[in-house]
Amino acid sequence: MKTRIISACIMLPLLLLVLWGGPFIIAAAVVVGFLGVREFYKGFEAAGAKPCYPIAYVALAALYAINIIAPERTELLMLWIVLVTAASMVYGFNVKERQLEDMTSTLLGIIYVIFFSYHIVLIDQSQHRVLIWLVFLAAFGTDIMAYFTGMALGRHKLCPDLSPKKSIEGAVGGVLGSIVFCGIFGWFVMPEALTECLVIGLVGSVFAQLGDLSASAFKRRMGIKDYGNLIPGHGGILDRFDSVLFTAPLVYYCILLLNA
Repeated sequence: MKTRIISACIMLPLLLLVLWGGPFIIAAAVVVGFLGVREFYKGFEAAGAKPCYPIAYVALAALYAINIIAPERTELLMLWIVLVTAASMVYGFNVKERQLEDMTSTLLGIIYVIFFSYHIVLIDQSQHRVLIWLVFLAAFGTDIMAYFTGMALGRHKLCPDLSPKKSIEGAVGGVLGSIVFCGIFGWFVMPEALTECLVIGLVGSVFAQLGDLSASAFKRRMGIKDYGNLIPGHGGILDRFDSVLFTAPLVYYCILLLNA
């Protein structure tokens, strides 16, 4: 518990990057994408797969090159998705040395880690960039409130096969905490969008917990406890940002839909 709190305090200055935005957010997203996909692939290697690191690194560089050079060209983003999918499939052409999981793990790492985290940049570059805070309020607010609610009231297991310590009571507390945090943000920062902030707090919390459980499912299958040991008490980048990876795209598309 003490180690987790110290680690969380150490990470607080990283929120300055969110405040500054622009190139700082891009740099942070690139680092998360690079380190995150390495951790993800290492996990698959522990399970016997052989994902292709170079394809992921080229995909990461290409994605952010598109964003910097031609951010308005959405067709280039669609082309990027097609090309990384094709490259992952081509990687499996050597059927004597490659297995099906080598191709699928390569593509999954690119989409799940690199593309999902890229939505943080998309929110930052949108007309409603201030709502980027909802990603972290929903993700980290859910994590914090689910932890303390589960510790105090947890009686019924949520997904015992994936995460034995998580409870239904904790999950409900996480959702309520996220709604409260996002609601407070909306009340003081964007009162004209209070309803939207509450909706994002609700849906974002659900997706944050789905992201956390998905990461647990991967680790169970990979036979590992943590993705890494970069952050004391939290494991690797993915152990800390697994909920953010699911929440960021959800918040981005909620913003688009609610403001359409």
